[in-house]
Amino acid sequence: MELRHLRYFMTLAEELHFGRAAERLHIAQPPLSQQIRQLETELGFELFHRSKRKVQLTEAGQVFLDEVQQIFKQLEQAIQVGRQTSRGEMGQLVIGFVSSAPYNILPNILRTFRSSVPEVRLELHELTTNEQLRWLRESRIDVGFVRPPIEDDTLNFEIIFQESLIIALPDTHELANHSNVCLRSVKNEPFILFPRLLAPGLYDLIISLCQQAGFSPNVTQEAIQMQTIVSLVAGGLGIAIVPESLQNLQRTGVVYKAVQEATLKTAIAIIWRQNDTSATVQKFLEIARLAVTLEFVVRTSVLLCPEED
Repeated sequence: MELRHLRYFMTLAEELHFGRAAERLHIAQPPLSQQIRQLETELGFELFHRSKRKVQLTEAGQVFLDEVQQIFKQLEQAIQVGRQTSRGEMGQLVIGFVSSAPYNILPNILRTFRSSVPEVRLELHELTTNEQLRWLRESRIDVGFVRPPIEDDTLNFEIIFQESLIIALPDTHELANHSNVCLRSVKNEPFILFPRLLAPGLYDLIISLCQQAGFSPNVTQEAIQMQTIVSLVAGGLGIAIVPESLQNLQRTGVVYKAVQEATLKTAIAIIWRQNDTSATVQKFLEIARLAVTLEFVVRTSVLLCPEED
């Protein structure tokens, strides 16, 4: 039994006329009659009562028609799901991200992806850069948002966001009312920093920035998450150098100040396995690039055309 036999049957069941059914199927009437006979022989029961005046479904034919219609609905659904999956529009995507990513580019990318591809289920994991590299190698996540550098030939990455570093101070600090801060003025302050192992690129950039100002930071407290670092600053345990987007974390007791000295920018990169052929991953990368481009255009427009007072 082939699908075409079932299609012949369904068309005849709808028309109840061999001539009209054959015309719809673009075949001659005798071959259609022959195919229906062969189907009935294979099934072991009659599908139609035939007379010179009319064609009618038998009781068994009607029951068979109902079941066949369900089969074709399921088949159409399977085809649709297959097509959507091949376009990366269905399935699941597991995403890793560093703790600072939700304060810059990540929310916009996720919002754009969810609105464009609502049938893909997202699973998110907050992980350090090194954890994400390991999880990618173990296929536990599909894509990640990390702090470069990335030194792994099995992984692809693209820089999607760059930002300056700023200083987080307790709001009671003597420099809290300054518009910006010279790094040399905080060289004797206790610093709060994360362990280098968690994000070597960002860690080295912070240390290098201090050394260029003529000192090595006195790290008196370590914390893993950026949110925790900011909370400890609010508690008066020290100061911290953090990515600029952390200003979006509005925490009582903390003020953020620009650094007077010129600073290199820290980056967020999107990362995925080189050998990953998943259409869903490719769709996510496509939408992420588009979201980043649109955000850049919006920011540029705001800078060029500020609102009038």
